Amino acid sequence: MSTADRLTTLFHHHFDLVWRTVRRLGVPPEAIDDAAQEVFVIASRRLASIQHGKERAFLYGTAVRVASTARRTTGRRRRAPLAADEALDPIDTAPAPDELVDRKRARELLDEIVARLPDDTRPVFVRYELEGLTMEEIASCLDVPPGTVASRLRRAREVFQAAVGRCSAARTEGRRGGSAAPRG
Repeated sequence: MSTADRLTTLFHHHFDLVWRTVRRLGVPPEAIDDAAQEVFVIASRRLASIQHGKERAFLYGTAVRVASTARRTTGRRRRAPLAADEALDPIDTAPAPDELVDRKRARELLDEIVARLPDDTRPVFVRYELEGLTMEEIASCLDVPPGTVASRLRRAREVFQAAVGRCSAARTEGRRGGSAAPRG
């Protein structure tokens, strides 16, 4: 397989993973496409050194580093927050509008909780829980021992569960506090 064919294959098989990864790792909506492109530019330069069968791990590790750089760069610019990323998701006409709203809220909540995970645990959590990589693949991507991956995943899960619990409690409290007072 030629170099161009290998790069084309990498792109077609892994673009969605790379795009979702940089998005989930906190790259602002206006920079997601550029960050994903940067991952493949780096892959094209290093294609000869990427081991066959380890392409996904290489791309994921590169996406984590590119996302980190993109977040820092954007943080320095201090822009005003953008509107919700509705344009990033294709419109699905099958579900009812209220279901779409619920999905969007759930996705925003997930993105918000994941963005609050500590920087050392976020990549492990996203790779394992959202992208379905194995602990061995994650250890290879991050160049850390498998035990480190396991401990970071455990800590990320604890932080994630605590955040979900707080959101659930706040939602329950909001329902109770939102009921009408008796009229007298």
